[in-house]
Amino acid sequence: MRATRLSLVLLFAMLAFAAAPVARQAVAEETKPDPGLSDVLTDLLHGVEGENATSGPDKRVPFGREEVQLSFAPLVKQTAPAVVNVYASQTAKVTSPFDGDPFFEEFFGRSQPRAQSSLGSGVLVDPTGIVVTNYHVIKDADQVKVATADGREFDSKVMLKDETFDLAVLKITSDKPFPVIAIGDSDALEVGDLLLAIGNPFGVGQTTTSGIVSALARSHIGVSDSSFFIQTDAAINPGNSGGALINMGGQLVGINTAIYSRSGGSIGIGFAIPSNMVRAFADAAKAGLDFFERPYIGAEFEAVTPQIAESLGMEKPTGALVSSVEATGPAAKAGLKPGDVVLQLNGKPVEGIEALDYRMATLSIGTTANFAVLTKGQQAAMDIALERAPEGMKAAEVTLHGRSPFSGAKVAELSPRLAQRLGLRTDIKGVTVVDINRDSPAADFGFQPGDIVREVNGTAIDTAATLELAAKTDTRWWRFTVERGGQIMRQVLRY
Repeated sequence: MRATRLSLVLLFAMLAFAAAPVARQAVAEETKPDPGLSDVLTDLLHGVEGENATSGPDKRVPFGREEVQLSFAPLVKQTAPAVVNVYASQTAKVTSPFDGDPFFEEFFGRSQPRAQSSLGSGVLVDPTGIVVTNYHVIKDADQVKVATADGREFDSKVMLKDETFDLAVLKITSDKPFPVIAIGDSDALEVGDLLLAIGNPFGVGQTTTSGIVSALARSHIGVSDSSFFIQTDAAINPGNSGGALINMGGQLVGINTAIYSRSGGSIGIGFAIPSNMVRAFADAAKAGLDFFERPYIGAEFEAVTPQIAESLGMEKPTGALVSSVEATGPAAKAGLKPGDVVLQLNGKPVEGIEALDYRMATLSIGTTANFAVLTKGQQAAMDIALERAPEGMKAAEVTLHGRSPFSGAKVAELSPRLAQRLGLRTDIKGVTVVDINRDSPAADFGFQPGDIVREVNGTAIDTAATLELAAKTDTRWWRFTVERGGQIMRQVLRY
């Protein structure tokens, strides 16, 4: 019976088109078919499918050539000229076991440095030549060049970079304005929205792929734990890093950063830094800041576990738990206390500490933010001033010398602002490594910026001067304790 009804539908359609050449011409030339014919066919098809029909009033097959040939091409032509290639190069030190031996050097010579290069993408966001890319694309580079879509190549200057957020801003110069992509509102994205990814995968040349927003607010993906990633299934491959993620309005909604892959190629799980974070970072570069400063409120936070949520009478573990509050900071003045839970910031939900870090980072210093807080079992609203992190009693940075594992390390006493710059908790005290000479013993022994030296050969380290004196000790044996990422590491070595 079903086959008979379907045959009647097809026969009716063939007779209708054969008997009405004018109607066929209308279907081919008009963007919409004759409503009467469309309604008849739709009713008949619905009759064939019965109650199992899945097509609703807003879903139908395309009618006419114009609808069948819908394309992303106009959007690509509008945005692709503002996506650039970024070439970073550095000179790597090569060591040989024969270096320093006159006999072997006479025959084999001294080892020579080798040039290493990396390839990525970037996005022009200002007609004066401001390019946003990823930090890992230009990390440790001695020279960074930018090639535009029209084939021109420029030397660039690094204006600002931050490993924590995996972002960098470059500056190129020309006598004519550059094409740009307007920065959109990443908070307006929803799962399922269409996206385009534009970049230079594997160095094959500029490539565009399409996909959707697969998920929002992804964190802990191994690139930057302080960010708040957009997940997309648009194909992203090595070389796409720093490229543009575009919405259907032609606006930049993300900077492509990483992929999840076991083979090195795209499997449909890519991540991008939200454009609201990119905008704040680019604005900081334009303002001439040496590092990206986040607003300071004088409070530290930790995750809300299921056990904590249950003890506080919460339905589910969400928000950011206040772990400590600086007595004289803006948070304390507004009434925030340890044990409170931040649930919203300026009306946006705070799902965890990563979400709070991200939303705080996109706000401007000198403004006021509204916090929705759970305190003593009741919800309350607090307006907290967003200030610049205090410098504290700034001590001069000291570069350590002499025959010690610390030689070549630049150290300083921690202040809230220095801690923020190094991606540390602003309530941590101590002496930290600020920078490392790449060709120094400190680099060879694996010290990193952000390491906090707690003890050297039995001496507690509380000032940079104490560490400088300890590093000059005349000894071959070294015992020291270093804190890194909240972990305590103890070392004993001979040097």
